[in-house]
Amino acid sequence: MRFEISGTVMQTVAIELARGETIYSQTNSMAWMSDNIDMDTHTGGGFLAGLKRTFGGGSFFVTDFTAQGNGHIAFAPRFPGTIVAQKLMAGQSLICSKEAFLCAEKSVTLEIAWQRKIGAGFFGGEGFVLQKVTGPGTVWLDISGELVERDLAPGEKLLVHAGHVGVQEPTVEFDIQMVRGFKNVLFGGEGLFLATLTGPGHIWLQSMPILNLAEEIGRYMPGRSEATTSGSIGGAAAATVVGGLLGGLLNSGGNKSSGDREA
Repeated sequence: MRFEISGTVMQTVAIELARGETIYSQTNSMAWMSDNIDMDTHTGGGFLAGLKRTFGGGSFFVTDFTAQGNGHIAFAPRFPGTIVAQKLMAGQSLICSKEAFLCAEKSVTLEIAWQRKIGAGFFGGEGFVLQKVTGPGTVWLDISGELVERDLAPGEKLLVHAGHVGVQEPTVEFDIQMVRGFKNVLFGGEGLFLATLTGPGHIWLQSMPILNLAEEIGRYMPGRSEATTSGSIGGAAAATVVGGLLGGLLNSGGNKSSGDREA
């Protein structure tokens, strides 16, 4: 199995499969594939398994893609971001945000992970239920916006605005901390709480959470212009603004290729 990640703002991962190899994804992720790949959509372990995935932000159904010969398949996220390929050893796990899982080898397990602290579940930005992937095998994850990776030493803490935590190792402790200072709370615009990540472990941070993107686009939608902007923007003007914003995201920079790699 070989793969290639291409693109800049809207990336794709193209995977070359040998006969009998299987990749699975949640629904609505496959972009294109050769005609010798069979699809099999199912609940991934029964009704309860599908229901648990929906609690974690995933889809009720998953789809297996199995090559009947040497085949080619590509997956693409629905929002601008960075695709991360991570090879997991047997029993090795990662805790992911709800939108992070893109696809994986069949040997990788996708399940839900619970926030262990009540405060983190209420105010941490991701809710009580996250996603957990466990090896062996390669998993491809979708990080919203640009990717920043950090290694935290034992006891080292990093304060993160809600939504910017994409993926973390299970050894990293996730909690919340109230923003210090009365004026910071009222006028800082960062909210009342920040997520607190405590090492040891590796973390993958994302520069543009999907909720932030949706909120910014929503400010320019027709019907909300008078409440959210200083001027009166009509429907046509709002569409122009949104179109320009999305066009800039999709057309900035040329395509880059990461080269062929072994999965």
